Parts: sequence; structure tokens; C-alpha cells
Amino acid sequence: MSERLYYTDSYLRKFRALVTGRSADGRRIYLDRTAFYPASGGQPHDTGSIAGVPVVEVEDEGERIAHVVAAAVDGDEVDCRIDWERRFDHMQQHSGQHLLSAVFVERFGVATVSFHLGQESSTIDLETGTLDPARVLEAERRANQVVCENRPLAVSFEDAAETRDLRKPSERAGTLRVVSIEGLDRSACGGTHVARTGEIGPILLRKLERIRNTTRVEFLCGGRAVGRARADFDALSRVAQMVSGSLDEAPGLVAAQFEAARNADKLRRKLEADLAQYQGRELYSATAPDEAGVRRVLRRQPSGNLEDLRAIAQSFTAQAKAVFVAALDEPPALLLAVSADSGVDAGKVLKAALTQAGGRGGGNQRMAQGSLPSREALEQVLGQIRTS
Repeated sequence: MSERLYYTDSYLRKFRALVTGRSADGRRIYLDRTAFYPASGGQPHDTGSIAGVPVVEVEDEGERIAHVVAAAVDGDEVDCRIDWERRFDHMQQHSGQHLLSAVFVERFGVATVSFHLGQESSTIDLETGTLDPARVLEAERRANQVVCENRPLAVSFEDAAETRDLRKPSERAGTLRVVSIEGLDRSACGGTHVARTGEIGPILLRKLERIRNTTRVEFLCGGRAVGRARADFDALSRVAQMVSGSLDEAPGLVAAQFEAARNADKLRRKLEADLAQYQGRELYSATAPDEAGVRRVLRRQPSGNLEDLRAIAQSFTAQAKAVFVAALDEPPALLLAVSADSGVDAGKVLKAALTQAGGRGGGNQRMAQGSLPSREALEQVLGQIRTS
């Protein structure tokens, strides 16, 4: 059985322990006592070293804890060291989660369903399908107020049958490890925590996401919150520089530029449509009718997009007795547009030709398009359409 040193001292950075077991390859180590926290309760495992060998994973096996190391470890007594930067970051995030969860209950009566501590940010899932952004800001303000009050966090061990006032009832029997925030929260928890709320550092709530019947809130605490705030400031500063304004003016200036760009895009699309209409009519006028009085034209391009020719095709076939064919060599594709009085059913003709050539596509009586597996197949379809 492994004595869990982190239960009573989350600040223990190095310790000495006896090896009580190891796997055949020496990569899985068991100790009589350990300060390494195993992945549990939404908090990732610690890393560090045993006898100078990196610890890459820590697993809870019930009565004992397995330490997975990067290479075999020799010896019966070993010096162990915790990666303190990682440990303290996890302590800040986990204590911040307890504080936030308590605040959501205190202010809005909303319970936390689950918690996840990620590499870059953490999340809590709240037992509500909707959450007003104003409430999120209120929770953030209240949580940071408690941080500034620097309230103590205490760890106690209590009989489960006699324990009262837990934020979330525990289903465990026997002795419970209870983590308390003075005057605000009591929670059964086996994780590592800071000693006072001031050590959590600033708390920053970010995006909301609805997950089934819960609301997921992303948050960052301490060093992560400071790093994110700096990155956000730098990004906004670059945006402000690009629009030649101050940080406060940047959102309005960007919005104005987006509106101008949307208006310019609308005008561009209108001009392109007008040009296509003109080109279609001019092409129709310049095309001589065949013996049946039908004006036929083939537009072929080595590459591009058939959509670029659709408006011209529509304008051309808006006139009497007209057939417009557009073809792309790469990727092999084809469009067929016809006037209502052309005597040709575009969808029927093209569908049949595509099927014979191994292509795919279709459309209606006036316009159809499709793709083909090769240039040879494209030539075959074009030949069939010309004789239709």
C-alpha cells in the first residue's frame, strides 16, 4: 500500500522512498510512499523523476500507485522529485475550479456536473442548459473577489457517515478527504490544492458551450490567465495597429471595415452579374444559328470553375433557341444550358451521356452539370452532346 504524501502536503517537491515493487522491465515502479499525484477526478497526473529517470505517467491502482518511468530504475531506495511548475499549475486550476463551482452555487444555485483540467485551459460542466453571459461575468467578478480576500483552504479527514454540508454529497464510505474554502465551500476531493485563495491568482472565464443539457464554461487561473491575457492584449494591439486606432477604438474600426468590405463585395457581385448578362447577350448576337435555327456555343477552359460560366450560360440561353456548353479540362467537368424552346432536355441528355462515360451529375430541363473521371470521358460526352 502506497502512502499518499500529497494528501497532507501538496507543496512537497522532493522525497525519498523505498521501492516495493517493479515490473519485469523496470519501467513500472511502486513506492512505499509517494508525492506523485495519479490522474484522477479531472486532474492530470504529476511528472518529475525517480532516481533521475523521468516519470511519464502515474496511475492509481487502488491500494497502490504505479509510476511509469522512461527507463528502468535500479535500487531499493530512491530520490524522487516533482515537476513543481506543472504541479503548482494544476493546484491553481483545481483550486480555481472549487472556487468557481462554489460561486455558481452561491450566486445562482447551479451545480457542477464535471471538471476537466486540460493542457491549455480547463472546463466545468454546469447543470443548466442555458447560462446568461451576465451571470458568467458576475461569477468571474465574485471568484476574483474571493481570490483577493486570500481565504485559507484547509484539508481535513472526516467520517463519511458524519460529514455534513458538502457542496456535492459523496457516495464513498469510510474516511473522506475534505477540501474547504473558508466560509464558502466544502468538497470531498483527493486532488492537490493551494493553501490560500490568493495563490489561485486571477481567474478568467472564456467561452460557453452547450453540451446536451449542460453548459460548459472554459476558464483559466493564475499563470495561465496572465499568459492568455497577455496574448489577447498583443493580438488586439496588432489589430489596432492595422486599423490605425487605439485598443478601445479597434472593435469599432474593424466593424466599419467589415461593413465596407461587405458592401464592396455586394457591388462586385452585382457588376459581375451585369457583365455576365452583357457577355451572354453579346455572345448570342455573335453566334450564327444552325440549320434548325438554334444557336450553339462551346466555352472550354483548361481549368477553373464552372460556376464562373453559369451566369453567362443563363444569359445566353435566356434568348430564343440557344444551347450553351461549358467544359473544363482539369478537373474534367461539363455544364449544359438550353433555352426553353431549344427542343433539348439538358438534364436528360447530360445524365445519359455522363452515365455512359462513367461520370456523375444531373440537373433540370434548362441546366445540368457533372464531373468525369478523365479527359477521354469528357471528349466522349462532348461528342454525344454535339449530336443531340
